[in-house]
Amino acid sequence: MQGLTSLFLLGTFAFQTILGYPGSSRVRREGVILKRAVDNFVATEEPIAFEKLLANIGSSGSEVQGASSGVVVASPSKSNPDYFYTWTRDAALVFKAITERFINKYDASLQTQIQNYIVAQAKLQTVSNPSGSLSDGKGLGEAKYQVDLSAFTDGWGRPQRDGPALRAIALITYSKWLIANGYTSTVNTVVWPVIRNDLNYVAQYWNQTGFDLWEEVNGSSFFTVAAQHRSLVEGSALAKTLGINHDAYDAIAPHILCFQQTFWSPSGGYALANINVNNGRSAKDGNSILASIHNFDPALGCDSATFQPCSDRALSSHKVVVDSFRGIYSINAGIPSGSAVAVGRYSEDVYYNGNPWYLLTLAAAEQLYDALYVWQTTGSITVTSVSLSFFQDLVPSVQAGTYKAGTETYTTIYNAVYLYADGFVNIVSQYAASDGSLDEQYDRNSGTPLSARDLTWSYAAFLTAAARRSGLVPPSWAGADSTATSVPGVCKATSQAGSYSAATALSFPASQTPITTAVPTSTFTRPTVTPTTTTGSCTVATAVAVTFNELKSTSWGQTVKVVGNVAALGNWDTSKAVTLSASQYSSSNPLWTVTVTLPAGQSVEYKYIVVNTDSSITWEADPNRAFTVPRTCATTSSRTDTWR
Repeated sequence: MQGLTSLFLLGTFAFQTILGYPGSSRVRREGVILKRAVDNFVATEEPIAFEKLLANIGSSGSEVQGASSGVVVASPSKSNPDYFYTWTRDAALVFKAITERFINKYDASLQTQIQNYIVAQAKLQTVSNPSGSLSDGKGLGEAKYQVDLSAFTDGWGRPQRDGPALRAIALITYSKWLIANGYTSTVNTVVWPVIRNDLNYVAQYWNQTGFDLWEEVNGSSFFTVAAQHRSLVEGSALAKTLGINHDAYDAIAPHILCFQQTFWSPSGGYALANINVNNGRSAKDGNSILASIHNFDPALGCDSATFQPCSDRALSSHKVVVDSFRGIYSINAGIPSGSAVAVGRYSEDVYYNGNPWYLLTLAAAEQLYDALYVWQTTGSITVTSVSLSFFQDLVPSVQAGTYKAGTETYTTIYNAVYLYADGFVNIVSQYAASDGSLDEQYDRNSGTPLSARDLTWSYAAFLTAAARRSGLVPPSWAGADSTATSVPGVCKATSQAGSYSAATALSFPASQTPITTAVPTSTFTRPTVTPTTTTGSCTVATAVAVTFNELKSTSWGQTVKVVGNVAALGNWDTSKAVTLSASQYSSSNPLWTVTVTLPAGQSVEYKYIVVNTDSSITWEADPNRAFTVPRTCATTSSRTDTWR
């Protein structure tokens, strides 16, 4: 099968998705048709989602006039329902997505948005509200605020303890980028004071109940607990890097993870959404899928303690939650197990009559894309007795065991899961508005968009799902911490009171531009960069985003990479070659492409290689290709080549 291999890229890590489908030729044909439909939808929707997301961020957002700088407005909707507020949780998840996008490809305008968000959050931390104030940290648990950064004082489900943890995670992600690029002092003076307040809140109040992410259940939430654990693990590592005491975070994090295990229902095969409650619900909830994708760490593999997306517990829970919606929505009628359906919050939902949500249908896809990434990079898929029912929905003949990449069973499972994941995105494409806008929900009977229009979180959910589908994964949060997945033998509801103080440095130094190449945070290198100079009316760029375009017809299972004489291209080491994407590939235009940031003025030699299905390498013919990165006012350049 020609031209049906899609390659995905993060820095120097390749994610190869084999797009041959198991079973009959009809199944394979349907799989290819679905993939192409989803390819087209993603390509069309991505710029729309990004533009509409930014339109909901103050003060420049076109849909949110009156919102302060850096404030994420949940939705422009001011009535039926009124979502013209900023939620700590939503804002943090939106900026987590923005920051991951920024790390993958430097964008000065996004950096300004991130900095504005951090300043806005520093101010919000000082706002006294019905949950409390900053003096003892209790005010940090307030769920939402007015868009001008003033308190929301009406009745509400408060406190909501996921916000501080999620905000800390978003800010830590940017802090890591700053440190990797030589701006540790900025983290110390501007960002850490905000993070510290949130981490101290988590360490002090994690073992107290609060309202869940849907703002309806007062108890202990799986989603919240998972975020709290990650925030302290990642926060401890950052504090260590900064030379700041992190004993409290180290002492508490393992016991949060221990508590997280108590949500697992062995008899039900899923993570209970909420415990310490008595609300009559089944606790089958999209909460658990969101917990999995927002704590995804590619370096943790399929760890079940942290509920990694490919873990047996997370996959079993995915099945249980998704299946709970098969028989309750008319638009899901007749769709069998193992095929994608519209996904909502929980089956007992009555809000707006209880409907599927775009962000949750996308989350169901994202978890599977995460799993595919790990399987492909580790080279195997393990089926356990816990996850067996998930896999048998897709491949009925599969049995428990470990299947290595290259085997027929591995390929069959892999392709079936990929098809399943694409099915969820395809459902979103069916029920999105004709202009690409994504509201909060879509009607359970007709699929018509409804509730809050242009929900910012919906757009963030699309962007992260699309990124995972293309092989762009978040940086590791566990890092080298060997205790990140270690569960104590005895859980203790211990906590440690912390101190809280307002962040006082509320501005960022200018010119915090990247001084490293676009590779994963853990392996940043520092190439020589020519100082910025000015000529005429523009500033000469110090770094240039060079797009490599290669025309090469490939066979099923092959990948195309570029390798060269500079660090960003692997220093001629084929194991570090940069993978090109086939997202624009067609039989008539077999285009492979990737963008790599290189220092302006650098002399580069390079060649393209093909990695075959047996991992052997085919080099294109001599001589080496060569060029000098332009040293002009332009920040982008391109090379267009044909295989020789």
